[in-house]
Amino acid sequence: MRLWSVHPRYLDRQGLTACWREGLLAQKVLTGQTRGYRNHPQLRRLRTEELPGAPVTTYLHAVVDEATARGYTFDRSKVLRAADETLRVEVSDGQLAHEWGHLRAKLALRSPAVLERWADVALPEPHPLFVVVPGPVADWEVLSDGAEAAGG
Repeated sequence: MRLWSVHPRYLDRQGLTACWREGLLAQKVLTGQTRGYRNHPQLRRLRTEELPGAPVTTYLHAVVDEATARGYTFDRSKVLRAADETLRVEVSDGQLAHEWGHLRAKLALRSPAVLERWADVALPEPHPLFVVVPGPVADWEVLSDGAEAAGG
């Protein structure tokens, strides 16, 4: 499961579609509609006790917005509640840079034209749910060698 911290505009067609499917799964997990994936590290930052599912539903609305802008048809009715336009979740600049490198590697293999479009971007804008703060790669991130980031 990968819930990107980068803005959905940077995702290619395959990445945007996968983000949508994985976001819907995350919504089911975080709203208690399924038992699987409950301890997935990607979900730590979207789990709240006060409003179960609010961060992930807000996340999903931005994915639908990007899909709509591209002329794709993602079914917004699958998102369980309206976006909370005031809700923000912190993401570190280190995490955003890590994900940007990860996404660029994927784009190099499957969508070189999309990678070329973003060639001049050193650090991408975050997904609208996130606000960037200084810091390292998140402690929940599983690094490419299979180890979790420091602190996790």
